[in-house]
Amino acid sequence: MLKIITGDLMKTVSQCLVVPVCEDNAIHSDLSIIELIKKTEAIKEFHGKKDESLMLYHVDGVKAERILFMGMGKQEALNLESFRAMAGKSVKKAIGHDLSDMTFCVPAVLPAGLETETLMASILEGACLGNHVFDAYKKEKTKKVLKAISVFTDPSTAEPLAKLPARIRTICRGTLLAREWVSMPSNDKTPERLVRSMVKAAEKEELSFTILDDKVLKQSGMGAIMAVGAGSRSKPRLLILDYNPYKNKKSAKNKRTIALVGKGVTFDSGGINLKPSASLDEMKMDMSGAAAVAATLIILARLNHNFRVVGVIPVVENMPSGDATRPGDIIKTYSGKTVEIGNTDAEGRLILADAMSYAIKMFKPDMMIDLATLTGACVIALGEKIAGVFSTDQKLSDDIVTSGDATAERCWPLPLPDDYKALLKSDFADINNMSSTRYGGAITAALFLSEFAEDTPWAHIDIAGPAYSKKGGDYCGPGGTGFGVRLLVDLMGKI
Repeated sequence: MLKIITGDLMKTVSQCLVVPVCEDNAIHSDLSIIELIKKTEAIKEFHGKKDESLMLYHVDGVKAERILFMGMGKQEALNLESFRAMAGKSVKKAIGHDLSDMTFCVPAVLPAGLETETLMASILEGACLGNHVFDAYKKEKTKKVLKAISVFTDPSTAEPLAKLPARIRTICRGTLLAREWVSMPSNDKTPERLVRSMVKAAEKEELSFTILDDKVLKQSGMGAIMAVGAGSRSKPRLLILDYNPYKNKKSAKNKRTIALVGKGVTFDSGGINLKPSASLDEMKMDMSGAAAVAATLIILARLNHNFRVVGVIPVVENMPSGDATRPGDIIKTYSGKTVEIGNTDAEGRLILADAMSYAIKMFKPDMMIDLATLTGACVIALGEKIAGVFSTDQKLSDDIVTSGDATAERCWPLPLPDDYKALLKSDFADINNMSSTRYGGAITAALFLSEFAEDTPWAHIDIAGPAYSKKGGDYCGPGGTGFGVRLLVDLMGKI
C-alpha cells in the first residue's frame, strides 16, 4: 500500500521513519525534522554524504520505533533519480530488518529544477520498485516485502496529490510484472506458456487480445517468425494486445493509434550459429522487449489512457535441431521481402520484421515503436545502463530521450546512415539479416528493421544492455529490470 500522510510527524506511528539528509541540511524547513537531523551531529560517521546511512532507535519524543537518516550528498547534485535511489535503498534496509512499514519525510525545500509532484512520485517509485522480492523458485521465503509505505508531507501538498500514490502503484506493479516475466526461467516460459501468462494478466483489464498460433502464422505468410522458431519443439506465437478507448465512441475526435512491438525470444541459443557458453543462462531475458510492451499495455488500460495503443508481440524460442533454419537459407517475410540468413543468431530482427509489417497492415498506426534486446554491439557502444534509439522521426527520437531522462531509463540517439544499408546487401535475396562487417552491428540491425517500417514514423529502442542486471540496483533486485515500461508509459502521456 502506498499513501500520503500529514499531521504531527513526532506523533506518526511507524516502524521506521526515513529522513533524507544533505551535507548542508538544506532540503528541510520543518523544525521538527531539523531537530531530528541535529541528533546526528554527534555521530562522527555520518555527515549526510551520498550513500551514508544512520539508524537511531527509540528517539525521545518520536513515536516511530526507529529513524533512518539517508545521506544524499550535496544539494546542488540532487535530481529525481537521487530520491528514487534513496527510497529504494531504504526499503531494502527495511526488508533486511524484517519490518512491515516505512514512512518517508518529503523535503520541503526543493533542489533546483525539481517540482513537488515529480519529487514525491520519485520517492514513491523508488520505494515501490524496491519493495519486491523474486523468490518464486525458492523453498524458503526468507525475505518479506513491506505491507505499507507512506510519505509524510504538509496538507497543502497532500491534497492536490491525493491520486498520485494509486497512479504510481499501478505503474510500478506493471514494471514488477515485466521483471518477473524476464527473470522467469525459460523452461517455465515457452512461447505458449508466456503468451498464456500475458493473456491471463491482460484479461483483468480493458484489453482485447488475439493469439496467432504456428498454423495461422504459417498460413498468413509470416516466414520470418516461423524460420526462427523452426528448430524448437515449442512453436511460435504472435500475441496482439489492443487497448482501444474509441471502440464504444462513434464520434471520437482526433483518433490516433500507436503500435508497440516487443521482441519475445524466450530462450536464445543462437540456433545453428550456437552462442558460446558464457552467460548463456541469461538468454532467458531475450524476451524483455515483449515483457515491457505487454506490461505497458496493461498499465495504460488501468490508467484509462486517452488513445489507442496496440501491442504486437512475436514470441519464439531459438533452438538448434534438425529442423532449424540454416545459414544460407532464404525466407520470405510477411511483407513479401526475402531475407538471406547470414546468421541464425541475428533472429530478433527477423521476428520483429514480420511483427512490424503485420502491425502496419492491420492497424495503420500513426506511429510505431519497437523494443528489443537486439544487439551486443549496442552494449559495447553504450554500456549496460543506456539503451540506443534509432528513429526515422526526429521528434519521436527526442521525445523518447526526454522520457528516458524523466524515468532514469536513459536512452541515447544513434544514426541510421543510408550508406550503411549496403552492408546488408545479398546476392540472392532482397536483404541479408547479417552485416558483411563486424563493425556497427547495432546500426545495421536497426537499418534492417527500417526496411519494414515503410512510411510509418518509427523508432527502435535497443535495450540489450539495461534489460537485465546480474547484481541488481538501488531499487531493483538481480534479474529483469523492467526497463522500458516506465519510459513508454511516460512517453504515451506526452506524445
